[in-house]
Amino acid sequence: MSSPFHSRVAGALVDDNLHIALNRVTSRFTTLRLNALASLPHADSVRDRARAIRAHTLSRLDIYLAQFADSVEAAGGRVHWAADAHAANRIVAEIAKAARARTVVKGKSMVSEETHLNPALEAEGITVVESDLGEYIIQLAGETPSHIIAPAVHKTKEQVGQLFHEKLGIPLTHDPALLTAAARAKLREVFLTADMGISGVNFGVAETGTICIVTNEGNGRLTTSTPRVHVAMMGIERLVPTLDDLSAMLQVLARSATGQKLSVYTSLITGPRRRRPSKQSEGGPGEPDGPDELHVVLVDNGRSRVLGTRLAEILYCIRCGACLNICPVYQQIGGHAYGSVYPGPVGAVLTPALEGVEPWPELPQASTLCGACRDVCPVRIDIPRMLLELRDAGHRAGQTPAWLKLFLPLYQLAATQPALFNFGAAAARWITRALSSNGWLKRLPPPLSGWTDHRDFPAFAAQPFSAQFKNHHKGAKTQRNTKDSS
Repeated sequence: MSSPFHSRVAGALVDDNLHIALNRVTSRFTTLRLNALASLPHADSVRDRARAIRAHTLSRLDIYLAQFADSVEAAGGRVHWAADAHAANRIVAEIAKAARARTVVKGKSMVSEETHLNPALEAEGITVVESDLGEYIIQLAGETPSHIIAPAVHKTKEQVGQLFHEKLGIPLTHDPALLTAAARAKLREVFLTADMGISGVNFGVAETGTICIVTNEGNGRLTTSTPRVHVAMMGIERLVPTLDDLSAMLQVLARSATGQKLSVYTSLITGPRRRRPSKQSEGGPGEPDGPDELHVVLVDNGRSRVLGTRLAEILYCIRCGACLNICPVYQQIGGHAYGSVYPGPVGAVLTPALEGVEPWPELPQASTLCGACRDVCPVRIDIPRMLLELRDAGHRAGQTPAWLKLFLPLYQLAATQPALFNFGAAAARWITRALSSNGWLKRLPPPLSGWTDHRDFPAFAAQPFSAQFKNHHKGAKTQRNTKDSS
């Protein structure tokens, strides 16, 4: 995005429609998640196991990647290795050209958003149509996703109704059922005529070469089974060793994402359709449904550089979006203000981890460090720790603002000198109380104006906490002595 981070934030804070949309969805997802986890026996143990699976897999990622690639090809699929975004887009474009594909239908895929696949294919003269309802909405609007699992979470039903009226020519309506039916009617023809389907991958199973795709819409299965060629784009970290491990991950994924015990469509795909009968069923008709070709594009794009570093834990992420729904910052500014493909707490770590902290100095700062993201994460990723790591890296790279560079050494000096600290606190009490109105300051000079631009600042208490505590302790002691003497 071209506008500065703080400009995007300022715009988001005054966007009433954005706040209406965010409140409707994030609060609902958060409540549903709590109820769903309550229905899972030994939920904490399952989360611990899920975390252990992710840690184990990444510690032996090279082995499991090789096993997965062999298993995919043994099942009749083809594996392509993409070192970066450019390579991934080139590979997909070459597959499309070889298949003489003019129209591509796409299921939801954050990796394809990460590589900016759609513009790359369109530059080759290939028409791309998003089939996930949320992705279809933002494609019509010319926007990017604002949430990992709910791409159009920033739009109200009224805005979607107006968009469909303008772009699809349907009568203006705000009824979600009617809007969904209109999108379904438009997309049905695309499914039937598309030459190639592209999907994401939630998990790949190393032992079988199976790819697991989790959706709540039938578009996922239509995208992967109706066109004659299926291309699955997958980050190299999205592996589990066995189907049993996949079962554990699925127990926490849907519950954390949408509050469901299991998503409506959980598809397991192993290879393309078998044209010839197997030895066990010799003489049978083979498989009538499914693509003729399955291509799995394994995308690195910086992930291998993150392995083995203090930020490697972010690769445990299973893209449930729970950290976005609970984050007080995301709830106020939405996803687009972050400016990156991956918004919210996970994006504040993952984006600078993959691309370097230099282009993204603001993202690690866009957090209160309250720890709610760590608490709700199904695999217990310690996002606050990594945000601090990135803040330190930004400071070492010289990205700390000049005023903060001046302030921190002064604070360090005062904090290590009790007399100086007490003097400064007394001065702050006197100044803030003298300038306040009814105990509140409505304006502070820069950079503190960043606070009072949006809310009032409380004047310091007449007595510091230490003095209040001493007086309370002294009063309690006196009361005890009086009781004892009586």
